[in-house]
Amino acid sequence: MRLVTYRSGIEAAARLGVVENDLVIDVELLGEAAGVAMPDSMLDLIDLGPTALDTLRELLEESRGRLVPGVALPLVDVKLLAPIPRPRKNIFGIGLNYVEHIAESARTLDTSKDLPKQPIIFTKPPTTVIGPGEAIEHNAKITQQLDWEVELAVIIGRTARRIDEADALSHVFGYSVMIDVSARDNRRAGQWVYSKGMDTYAPFGPCIVTADEIPDPQALDLWLTVNGEEKQRSNTRHMLFNVAHLVADISAGITLEPGDIIASGTPDGVGAGREPQEWLWPGDVVVACVEGIGTIRHPVVAV
Repeated sequence: MRLVTYRSGIEAAARLGVVENDLVIDVELLGEAAGVAMPDSMLDLIDLGPTALDTLRELLEESRGRLVPGVALPLVDVKLLAPIPRPRKNIFGIGLNYVEHIAESARTLDTSKDLPKQPIIFTKPPTTVIGPGEAIEHNAKITQQLDWEVELAVIIGRTARRIDEADALSHVFGYSVMIDVSARDNRRAGQWVYSKGMDTYAPFGPCIVTADEIPDPQALDLWLTVNGEEKQRSNTRHMLFNVAHLVADISAGITLEPGDIIASGTPDGVGAGREPQEWLWPGDVVVACVEGIGTIRHPVVAV
C-alpha cells in the first residue's frame, strides 16, 4: 500500500489516505462506510500494528469498484503533506554509508578515508521535516554551503530493542524518500546536528510504501537532480551497512519505537564532493526519487 497524509483544502485538517488509481482513499471514512473504526493519522495506524494494515487491506478489497461517495478524492485535488508531518522523536541519520560517498567526503570534507567499522549516527529534529513541494530555506546569514543528499527513509513499525539483524526487517513498517539537506559550513568540532538539523532540512514523502511491497530494500535505484541536472544516481545495494544492520545496530543501545525514522545514508554526487564544489541557492529546484516509492520536488527559497 501507498499511504499518505493529505489535506483536502487549505483549512482542512491532515488526514490519512491510501493512494490507488490516482485516487486518495480516506482511511477513517473508508472504515466508517463499513462500520469499522479506523485511524485518521499515520502514527495512529502504525501504533495499531500489523492487524490494522490487514484490516485496511480487507476494506480496500471489499470496496473496489463501489466506493461510497466522499470516501475518495482525485490525487490531483489534494495537498500531500509529509507522511509523518511531525515525528515524535528525532530522525536517525546515517552518515558515510555508501563507499563512493566516503571517498568524496574524505577528499573535500576532511572526514576519514577509512571505511567506518560501525554505522555513523546523527539526528535531525522533528522541525526539519517538510512535505512534498514545500520550500527548503536558505539563510545566507548562516550558510553559503547548502547541500543535497537523497536517501531511502525507513519507518519503524514495531518496537525494536536489542534485536538480531536476521529479525530486523520484520520491525519495519515501510519506506519513503528523504532529502538530507546539509549546511556544510556549520559542522561544529565534528558534530553534524546543527549542520543537518535546521528547519526544513528533511524533505520527506511523497508516501510511505508498506514493507510488504518492498521485499528487498537493498535493490532500489535512487537519484537526485538540481534544476533538471542529475547529480546523484545509485542503488541501495551499495550501502556499506544495509537496512537490517542499521535497525539492529541502533536497537542495540537505543530502543526504536513505532513511527521512528531512519534516513539510511546517501550515495556520492553531493555538492561538496564535486569539482568545483556546488551549492544550493534560492531559485534552485531539487528533485529526489527512490524506485518503487516516488518523487519529491522542492524549491529553495531565501529567508
